[in-house]
Amino acid sequence: MTKAAADTEAGTPAEESASIAEETPPAAAVISAPGVALPAAVSPRPAPSDSHKTGHPALFFNREASLMDFNWRVLSQALDESNPLLERVRFLAITASNLDEFVMKRFGGLKRQHAAGVVKRSRDGRTPEEQLELLRGSITAMRRELSTVWRETLKPCVDAEAGLVIKRFDELDDDERQHVETEFHKRIYPLLTPLTVDPGHPFPFISNLSLSLAVTLYHPELSTRHFARVKIPVETIGSWVKLPAPNALVSSAELVKALAAHLFRGMRIEEAALFRVIRNADMRRNEEEADDLLRMISEEVRERRFAPVVRLDVEPGMSAGTRQLLAGELELEAVDVAEIDPPLDASGLAELVDLGPWTHRFKPWNPAIPSPLRPGERSEEVPDIWAAIRRRDLMVHHPYDSFTASVGHFIEAAADDPDVLAIKQTVYRTSADSPVINALERAAESGKQVAVLVEVTAAWDEVSNIGWAARLEEAGVHVTYSLVGLKTHAKAALVLRREDGEIRTYCHIGTGNYNSDTARFYTDIGIFTARPEIGTDTVNLFHFLTGYAPEQRYEKLIVGPRDLRWSVLRAIQREGKHARKGRGGRVIMKMNGLDDKRLIRALYAASRSGARIDLIVRGACQLRPGLPDWSENIRVRSIVGRFLEHDRVLWFGNAGEPEVWIGSADLRKRNMVHRVEVLMPVDDADIRARLESMLDLALRDNQRAWSLGPDGSWTRLEPDPGTTGVDYQAELMEDARKRRKPPAL
Repeated sequence: MTKAAADTEAGTPAEESASIAEETPPAAAVISAPGVALPAAVSPRPAPSDSHKTGHPALFFNREASLMDFNWRVLSQALDESNPLLERVRFLAITASNLDEFVMKRFGGLKRQHAAGVVKRSRDGRTPEEQLELLRGSITAMRRELSTVWRETLKPCVDAEAGLVIKRFDELDDDERQHVETEFHKRIYPLLTPLTVDPGHPFPFISNLSLSLAVTLYHPELSTRHFARVKIPVETIGSWVKLPAPNALVSSAELVKALAAHLFRGMRIEEAALFRVIRNADMRRNEEEADDLLRMISEEVRERRFAPVVRLDVEPGMSAGTRQLLAGELELEAVDVAEIDPPLDASGLAELVDLGPWTHRFKPWNPAIPSPLRPGERSEEVPDIWAAIRRRDLMVHHPYDSFTASVGHFIEAAADDPDVLAIKQTVYRTSADSPVINALERAAESGKQVAVLVEVTAAWDEVSNIGWAARLEEAGVHVTYSLVGLKTHAKAALVLRREDGEIRTYCHIGTGNYNSDTARFYTDIGIFTARPEIGTDTVNLFHFLTGYAPEQRYEKLIVGPRDLRWSVLRAIQREGKHARKGRGGRVIMKMNGLDDKRLIRALYAASRSGARIDLIVRGACQLRPGLPDWSENIRVRSIVGRFLEHDRVLWFGNAGEPEVWIGSADLRKRNMVHRVEVLMPVDDADIRARLESMLDLALRDNQRAWSLGPDGSWTRLEPDPGTTGVDYQAELMEDARKRRKPPAL
């Protein structure tokens, strides 16, 4: 089939521009969980039953609201009593942090579009203005729910069960007040910088995500009123101040507010109220016109600090005058100012987790070491990783399998092995004190050829990645930066080793970053192989990344953007063809997000042909499952648990000869069009069987899984009466525990 024919089968541009029916589709999910009631992002409405255009807006959920739905599912973990108490607090803090990022990036981007006069409709038929209206209510509802869950559900339990006593300032006794005043003057007072606003002092710059105190002052001698802002430096002093009693705490923000009079001696405080701003982080770079990519990225990071404010949260009781002053100075409309009960920065609750007892946290997880990489009977016997990979392909699944003993060992062994001639690797995100970076430096300093593609445009990690790149260059590593116009998201490492007078390749292709920190709680898959065809492809991949080879060819690897979307489309369409001919037709795909229009249309077409399709999507999903005549053969589920589901696995039945791919790409437009991605076909039968078993287990989960309905509702699954519950992550942890134990003699 030609590419043109494939595009026609999936849908045409003419169909995409179909007029928008009155019945706009649901934009986000109603959250439904056993024992949990959460507000819906929108009220769903039914899709038009007579629409048969694959580009009709009623066939797509709103992407931004679908992202909000994922955050509601994370928040549900804070209400789930099967989780340890302090881990529920952590989930609450994670939800708050996710929400901040959503407001900065997604909501901020829509505000930027609206300000620029953009009226182009989203795939579900909404203008930027309509999407802003849709999301404002959901954002405010979630912020208020965060405060309510903390105040009414978690804080009382933390006090009663975890032994952490969180006190308000007005609850402190005389000894405690004296203690915190001493702490205030010793540790906090010197760090505060009150900034007044008057003709000689313009309204101060307020940094992104900063927590501040708005103070209205009265001068008793001059009978004048003044305004001042005090930033509360929680990043320096922490969100909590310890009291004399063990495990007793008071909020540092509340403490600064209560003792603010010490900053303004001779003045009378008429009002002191907390507020917090969120700025736009949706920057639009033009890499094609950049003379110096590093300088452009550095300037962009700096500009984020001064980007327009998109939201202002204030505590209850702030006077209308102060709210109007802040909104006016920050150039905000009243609709983007919300009154929220403390804590205004709920992400600071994460600090409580480390202060509480282990009995209220998840038990520390000890990952398994894959058997081919285990030390011998004596711990100093280091396994020969090259021999293990030569024998057969080796799969690791983090965090169930150890990152340090597999990926880390792979890079460190290559750095120290005198027979290794060269190491090539992509770096997208890495840990603060990365063993991988240290090993690459060591390898270069020992004379090995080391080439690293550092993705400096990775959002939120630009400064860190520029720093790593500079360090590597100083050590003699050949560092290449992002390809112009393309973000390099591929996860690949290549080792070239001299063996018997020839050069042999060893490769690692994965779904996750080379980051030992996130490997402890992100689920990711990696495959080590010495297969020559994969080695040749990976050599060609790095030639493409570091040089100029736009027409590079690959025998096995699927490399985006050129071949990626077409390869996935062709595989989906093949399953539809098998279904039409009575040969089954089966697709199972696990990913982080799904929003690529062509792939969604292809999935609809395969479903209408009779193919059975299961999608395991952690985050946003724009495909609408379960629609009669359209997607009644498609099921969508999401798993949210202790670990963040991050791996990508694509399984195609292929009429009894299954194809399985793993790799870095989600089924999102940005991955298909704007990123360098790599998918690797899995040829090893045992690894294929392990992946199939994992997918089957994920589809049987009825404790951590959520099901997406055609009306946009997400329902948390639970075991039928009298049946056994299946927890995907717990089952994989148990399997790893069994693999940790030595076999019985």
